[in-house]
Amino acid sequence: MDLLAIIGSSMVAAAVTVGAIAGRSTYSQAIDFVEEDLKDKLRRLRLRTDRLRKYLVTWSVLVAAVAASLLVVAGSLVFSVTAAVLLVSLPWYVLRQLAEKRRLLIEDQLADAMVSLSNAIKAGLSLAQALDILARQSPKPISQEFLQIVGEYQLGKDLEQCLKEAKDRLRSENFALFAAALEASRQSGGRLNETVERIATSVRELQRLERKVRSETAQARTSSLYMALAPIVILLMNYFIDPVHTRMLFTEIPGQMILCLAFLLNLMAYFWACAILNPEI
Repeated sequence: MDLLAIIGSSMVAAAVTVGAIAGRSTYSQAIDFVEEDLKDKLRRLRLRTDRLRKYLVTWSVLVAAVAASLLVVAGSLVFSVTAAVLLVSLPWYVLRQLAEKRRLLIEDQLADAMVSLSNAIKAGLSLAQALDILARQSPKPISQEFLQIVGEYQLGKDLEQCLKEAKDRLRSENFALFAAALEASRQSGGRLNETVERIATSVRELQRLERKVRSETAQARTSSLYMALAPIVILLMNYFIDPVHTRMLFTEIPGQMILCLAFLLNLMAYFWACAILNPEI
């Protein structure tokens, strides 16, 4: 028996080793894809990315350990896979929401920044001087973007290149319109302050419409949250009414599959409702 146990353990170890070697390239490609995607979001949040790959590898090992522990403790492959999927997707979702929140805040601050830029140009300042004042006097986070533009410009980089990199970083249509106006004014001349004022008026009108849409859909968004939480409440009620059959959802494989599928569909329905109730204007 001892010999058979040793042989069996050796075969399992050999299988794991072969699987790890065979899947190394696929794992590396997956890490590369996730790293590139997360780098974009971290840059938009102005966070460091130099140790991102190390964190991703560590996080993947932790996810695998949690999934294996759940498989051993709970004895459920379904729960183990579902937990691994959630742990992998949760950091990406949080970073995406933070980046989107920062983008929306910059959108809200952009109209006032453009009016300030127009007033500075009216006062006789050059575009570089006006941008420098804007960078020092604007609130965060938009001041951070203008500080980077001014700093790179003062170090010798072309202003058009600075604006292009800011557009790629911010992914803001209003900022892209603002940058296009600055570039057109530098190339063809004209009254930049009047152009910026007209753009600021348009941006404010768009913001007014967006706020109106958000206020009119606020009740529907709250209802979607309540509907997403309702299955949990119903499951708890069923446990007190019929605990024997409710436990089968957690102990039997078909019940576990139904429970995980219902959870994922409920999550997808909530995100879908959020997407529908937040239309782009």
